[in-house]
Amino acid sequence: MDEPVCIDRRSFLAVSLAGAGLASKAVAQPAGGSANPAAEWYDRAMRWFQLILVEDNPGQYDSQTWFDLFRTTHTDGLCLTAGGCVAYYPTKIPFHHRSSWMKEGDDPFGQFVEGCRKLNMAIVARTDAHAILDDAAQAHPEWVAVDREGRKRRHWVMPDRWVTCAYGPYNFEFMTEVHRELVTLYGIDGLFVNRWQGSGICYCESCRRQFHAFCGKDIPTGVDARDPVFASYVEWTQGRLVDLWKLWDGELRKVNPHARYFSNVGLDRVTASTLAPLYISERQTRGSMPPWQIGLGAKEVRAVFGRKPVVGLASTALSARDSVSTEAELRVWMLDGIANGVRPWVMKTSAVITDRRWIPAVEKIYDWHWRNEKYLRNASSLARVAMVYSAGNRDISGITGAGGGAVNSGQLRTSASPYETDYYQAGMYHALVEARIPFDFVFDKLLDQTHLDAYKLLLLPNVTALSDAQCEQIRQFAARGGSVLATFETSLHDERGVERRDFGLSNLFGVHFTGSVQRQVSNSYMAINRETGHAILKDLETFGHIINTTQHVDVRAAVDFPAPPLTRIPSYPTLPMEEIFPREPKTNIPEVFLRDMGRSRIVYFPGDIDRTFWQGMAPDHGTLLRNAVEWALNEEHPVTVSGSGILDVACWRQENSLTVHLVNLTNPMMLRSAFRELLPVGQQRVSLRLPPGKPARAVRLLASGLTLPVTQSAGRVTFTIPSVLDHEVAAIDL
Repeated sequence: MDEPVCIDRRSFLAVSLAGAGLASKAVAQPAGGSANPAAEWYDRAMRWFQLILVEDNPGQYDSQTWFDLFRTTHTDGLCLTAGGCVAYYPTKIPFHHRSSWMKEGDDPFGQFVEGCRKLNMAIVARTDAHAILDDAAQAHPEWVAVDREGRKRRHWVMPDRWVTCAYGPYNFEFMTEVHRELVTLYGIDGLFVNRWQGSGICYCESCRRQFHAFCGKDIPTGVDARDPVFASYVEWTQGRLVDLWKLWDGELRKVNPHARYFSNVGLDRVTASTLAPLYISERQTRGSMPPWQIGLGAKEVRAVFGRKPVVGLASTALSARDSVSTEAELRVWMLDGIANGVRPWVMKTSAVITDRRWIPAVEKIYDWHWRNEKYLRNASSLARVAMVYSAGNRDISGITGAGGGAVNSGQLRTSASPYETDYYQAGMYHALVEARIPFDFVFDKLLDQTHLDAYKLLLLPNVTALSDAQCEQIRQFAARGGSVLATFETSLHDERGVERRDFGLSNLFGVHFTGSVQRQVSNSYMAINRETGHAILKDLETFGHIINTTQHVDVRAAVDFPAPPLTRIPSYPTLPMEEIFPREPKTNIPEVFLRDMGRSRIVYFPGDIDRTFWQGMAPDHGTLLRNAVEWALNEEHPVTVSGSGILDVACWRQENSLTVHLVNLTNPMMLRSAFRELLPVGQQRVSLRLPPGKPARAVRLLASGLTLPVTQSAGRVTFTIPSVLDHEVAAIDL
């Protein structure tokens, strides 16, 4: 590594370094705003832009257009590309490639910093650490990642670039010097590094030497989540990334004590939550994702980060990097994120604006968000239902690919789309949305009493990978009066993916695993035993039978389950047509096991009812899941909403208010996100439970601006919302 370069400070930015600008200054607040002026920049900033500069941007864009947009949208923070892969400032560090479009004296990054400081905005520098050009690779071959055949790795998209090693001198020395230069010159508030975690297993000499010193082994030649050497490799890479995070964060704070480093990838979320001041829930391109995916991402992150700021990244693009989505799509995407507790963070690739269709949507939402900020600083969720977000399932299902199929070591499978990973979770999630049930996520590695006891019902959609300790935590939750609903192979494997002889939660479910799992069940049905009168059959009583699940765990009862409301009709032929009739029209094989254990209720589906619902979208399965949740919860929801349409419902407590968010997903494109237009729904009757001794003073609708007449009785407030276009928020002042 070359010797550190002494850098002269720019006089026009000297003020930024003293206290790092926004870190110690109050920001203009909306009427009734509740931000604490003494809070750090990452807590005060509520609305963000991320601008990805591309190499030909210098000299091609109008910076004043951006400053005007930041001003009119009341944007609090900018995450701006600064350096690494391409530098957009006059760096003095050797082999730090400046944009080839920069002329002598140009400083695009500095220009944005100067303008944004005048608007009192936080500045986060974005760098990219995963690729270098030939000159750097030739001068410093130790910076380049190596494949298992010993070949230095060319970039999978740009063959004129080389892939860097994340765990050696490139990140620990070169990129550290880049970050030191940025904070020294510009007094940045924060640093975000893209692709800092590496692009697959690296076999360079530095990695081989360090890993051998760590555990005395050679780097594994492939990915096997059950291989103890691979587990050691993941442990080693995680340790190196923690060291790197602390190094970069420490170097920033030496210059600006308020500056912080953060990233949304690389580390497991529990570790990241101890280091990061805020977190980005990234759903930047939508494609075939349902619009509630951004809400799902928000729930996942909040399950770990709690009340730390979480931002929801939404790209102006639909799928391709430089495309533009419709205003309707961008609105519903951003608003579902806001409803589920994230602060908006809009990303634009290229500072050149060639298509302005995204601007009206962002202007409207950001202005609305600013005017109603005090109702959007949530203190706690009111939900009483929580779904377990299973990192364990992803751990044992393998490691995700990164760039051209290379294995991304240490980055466990966390794909944004349920189409790719978790149909079980997606089916359960969609059923809850359709049922208008407010719910949160809890993280499977945080199942202690502190994280669970706010909830009455815990949902486990095929959470197959659970350790003995996690199973005990769930049993203890039930012993404290909590209810549990589980499906399919839940607890049938341990945290390493090893199949158990019996369910880890067998004594809770009241059933034993008999040793076989049916992976392809066809043309089987569930008989509706209406004579049982069970609540799980609500709205299904008049049906003789409904479609069965497509997978099934074979079990036998360990306790008595009298009069099962659903029983199996075994598979029978589908062709020829004359042969389509059940050979056994009635059996005593239960398709759901229901236990009422005092204050706790347990529901276990031996079939993959959630996955089957997601893949087939049969309304009967959604109804059955809704009924199972209602029966297991066994208490009134904090909020109920009745009316036509499909709404994502969330409810929150703020310092002096409650809010109920209704996101209108009623649209023929609701399972693909690419909304063409917004279709309003009519009247929605809302009933909300009030905190003890806290009557409602007023109910205002934050989208339409109406003040509603209300009725208060038995600790609840009821009111009617006339209509919902895309998003309405009922704000109840206490």
